[in-house]
Amino acid sequence: MSSAATYAPRPGSAPWPRKVLAHTRMEFKLLVRNGEQLLLALVIPLGLLLLLGGTGLGERLPLGSGRPIDEAVPRVLALAILSSSFTSLAIATGFERRYGVIKRLGASPLSRTGLLAGKIGAVLIVEVIQLVVLIGTGFALGWKPIGGFEAVFGVVLTVLCGTAAFASLGLLMAGVLRAEATLAAANLLYLLLLVGGAIMTPVDEYPAGLQGVVRLLPSAALANGIANSTVEGVIPWAAALSLALWAGVLGYLVSRTFRWD
Repeated sequence: MSSAATYAPRPGSAPWPRKVLAHTRMEFKLLVRNGEQLLLALVIPLGLLLLLGGTGLGERLPLGSGRPIDEAVPRVLALAILSSSFTSLAIATGFERRYGVIKRLGASPLSRTGLLAGKIGAVLIVEVIQLVVLIGTGFALGWKPIGGFEAVFGVVLTVLCGTAAFASLGLLMAGVLRAEATLAAANLLYLLLLVGGAIMTPVDEYPAGLQGVVRLLPSAALANGIANSTVEGVIPWAAALSLALWAGVLGYLVSRTFRWD
C-alpha cells in the first residue's frame, strides 16, 4: 500500500536566475502596458521606416551612399534600440523612484543588481520584438542586407553593446535626477541624438569640424555598427568596442551614484 505524498515547506530564497526571470516578466508587462513606451519603442520607428522606405523620402535624405531602403533599415533599428534601452528605461525608472517603487523593491529578496538586471532583461525582450517587426517590414519594402553570418553576428553584437551603453546612461540619469527632470532630459537627449548624433545621417555627412566629435558618440557607434554589418557585411569591432567602453564607464557611474529613494 503506497503512502500518501507529503509536502514539506522548503524555506529559503529561490535561485537568483529564477528571481531575475520573474522580475523581468513583471518589468516587461509594465512596459507593454504603457502607451508612451510603446509609441517610442515601436510606433515611431515603424512609422519612420515606412516613410523612408515606402514614400521615396529616403531618396532625398543623406542616409548614405547605398540604396535608400538598405541605408534606412539599419538606422531605424538603431533608433529603436535607443528608444527602448535609453529613453523608455530612463523615464520609467525615474518615476518608479519618485513613487517609491524602487525603494520597496530594493527591500525584496532580490538583490539590487538583480532588479537592474530584470529591467535590462525586459528591455532586451522589447528589442527582440522591435527587431522582428522592423526587419520584417524592411524585407517587405525591398531591403537587401549584405553578408551572412558576419552581418547577423555584427548586428547582434552591436545591439547588445549598444543596449548596455544606453541602458547604463538611462539608469544613470534616472538614478540621479528627479522624475520630472529625467522626463525632460531623456526626451531632449533623444531628440538631440536623433538630429545630431549620427543616428539617421552618416558621420561623413556632418561638417568636417564636427565629424571627430560626432564619431565619438555612442549613438554614432550604434547606428554605424548596424549599418556596417548589413550594408558592408562586416563585423563592426571598432563600434562594438566603443559601445563597450561607454557601457563600462557609465555602468561604473551608475554603481556609484544611483539613488534608490
